[in-house]
Amino acid sequence: MTTTATTTGLPGLFTPLKALDWNDLAAVTAASTGVLDHLATNRRLLGNLTAAVLNDPHLAGLCEHYDILDKIVLHDDPDGWRLRLHVFLDGYFDRPHNHRWTYTSHILTGSYTHTLYGTDHDFTDAIEVSALTPRLVRTEEPGDTYTLHHSMIHSVTAHGEAVTLIVRGPAVKDRFVVTDRATGKAWWQHGAATETPEAAAAKRMSGNQLRDRIARLDASGLFSN
Repeated sequence: MTTTATTTGLPGLFTPLKALDWNDLAAVTAASTGVLDHLATNRRLLGNLTAAVLNDPHLAGLCEHYDILDKIVLHDDPDGWRLRLHVFLDGYFDRPHNHRWTYTSHILTGSYTHTLYGTDHDFTDAIEVSALTPRLVRTEEPGDTYTLHHSMIHSVTAHGEAVTLIVRGPAVKDRFVVTDRATGKAWWQHGAATETPEAAAAKRMSGNQLRDRIARLDASGLFSN
């Protein structure tokens, strides 16, 4: 896998995402799906973009590592949207939450159960968590693509390791709500602009972690057509 490809070598690929109305889900889906399908089909190109992150201090500094989830930022656009790879490890599950941004996701490998609970009207840290009721439960599998509005409350549970490629729209909120059905608690989580330095440092992926994750993805055959 070479490291010569960068987003500057992709004339026109991101053009449909410029000046996009991120509240128009039909338009977001059409534009984002074109980008995601192109990269899902051209795995060597996707691998080159991923490897190039190692030589880009800005992108590397945006990558995040959690116990059972890694996020690799492949492109950070001046218009506010980002292209990311997400790696959900076996056993990953998250708590019902909304988002600060609308996004489109394409499943590359693995699968996960996706549960939607409805929109976030009156969704605050005072929510009665036990009242959250699943409204749609589906399995996302390789090749599936979906767009989720930032107002939707959802959760996912991975089955084995799952890798997804997403176009994440510009942030429209400073914070979002996370709930824990086991404890009945809910709390606000903040974006990078308002979170503490300690919180940012705790989730930032180290250089060694980034190199290891990319090497593992390469060895898995993810970047082979």
